[in-house]
Amino acid sequence: MNASLIAACGMNCGICIGHIRERNKCPGCNAMDEEKSGYCRKCIIKNCPVLKEKSLNFCSETCEKYPCLRLKNLDKRYRTKYGMSMIENLGNIKNEGIEKFVEMEQNRWKCPKCGELLCVHKISCLKCGEKRQSFC
Repeated sequence: MNASLIAACGMNCGICIGHIRERNKCPGCNAMDEEKSGYCRKCIIKNCPVLKEKSLNFCSETCEKYPCLRLKNLDKRYRTKYGMSMIENLGNIKNEGIEKFVEMEQNRWKCPKCGELLCVHKISCLKCGEKRQSFC
């Protein structure tokens, strides 16, 4: 896991099923568009004109609309379905810095049984089947 896998919205692409899966693997939101799935290429947050105009790495960096309705809706869906908050992630990045955030994520999403990286979208570890603690 590295900083290039953290999307502008605060999503850690390193824990996304699209990135973890073997077939049609997504390289993450910050990769070149040609390498990403159609869904990721069309992401309304990734293609936000404010992010592009101001050359921001993250939505929380001096955006006057932060958190915008799009981000709030995405955050609500992930908090409800997967027990993870992108807005909380962005706050941690702002307060701790990206390197510390990535280190915290590596520890947070490590399977306690086998040590593999957990997937935010799955209830159990993809390698050993251990149930994830923070899943809603």
